[in-house]
Amino acid sequence: MKPLQTIYWLRLGLGVVAAILCAVYVWATGEISTEGNYIILMNSISIALAVYLVSYYAIKSKYLTLVEKPTKLMSTGIGVYFLGWLVFWVLFYTILAGP
Repeated sequence: MKPLQTIYWLRLGLGVVAAILCAVYVWATGEISTEGNYIILMNSISIALAVYLVSYYAIKSKYLTLVEKPTKLMSTGIGVYFLGWLVFWVLFYTILAGP
């Protein structure tokens, strides 16, 4: 598999991991609510951004010499990361907040 394809699929997996971290954080702090609470959303977005930034530096250290443009390391898989995070975060949060 090419390096950019590996990064793409790695970002999808990290999006799922970030969603699990967000759900566990919300469950551990006891903030689960069935009413609208923007603090939960902001905390989860912050965790997702932090995981993405950490993944960028980890990927950069390994794949910098293997790609033709270093700027592709930041942008490859960004859409699938956040879409995967959002889908799985909603799924896990719904399971935890359900009756």
